[in-house]
Amino acid sequence: MLHSILLAVPEWLATYRTREQLLGRALGLLGAWALLNLVGSGYWLPRTDRREVAHHFHFMNCCWGFVNAVLAAVGILRTHPGAPPAGFSAAAALHDQQVLVLIFQVNTVLDVGYLLVGWWLVARAGQPGLQPFGAARLLGYGRSVWLQGSFLLVFDAVMTWLIG
Repeated sequence: MLHSILLAVPEWLATYRTREQLLGRALGLLGAWALLNLVGSGYWLPRTDRREVAHHFHFMNCCWGFVNAVLAAVGILRTHPGAPPAGFSAAAALHDQQVLVLIFQVNTVLDVGYLLVGWWLVARAGQPGLQPFGAARLLGYGRSVWLQGSFLLVFDAVMTWLIG
């Protein structure tokens, strides 16, 4: 009994560890999404004609995949799922929590912006007078931005809800 009392973990530390573990898993999911984009669209990109919508869709997916992979890797490396850094306190844990929620909230708003940009690109592709491959490029980019923005919107909104 005394042994279990002495080894009791403060509530803030248990919450911190749980949050860091959740964040690590979520960033792993983001990394898997990035890898799926890099492998899937990386395979199809050289197999499509540059004049087609699919080529530009896969190109943009590869770009997003690279950025998401870097963000996931850096985020995973910065998590501390076991023990917090030396000198870490309950106040620092609370501050980290608030900053993390704010980051996911801002990203959720940005994701809505991505969806709007995707809509604008697709709408712009339907306008006459574009250079020969401009419509295909805009349509491919717009569809990719829709796909990526949709995934990130769900990801960031769920993370805001889980962490907040």
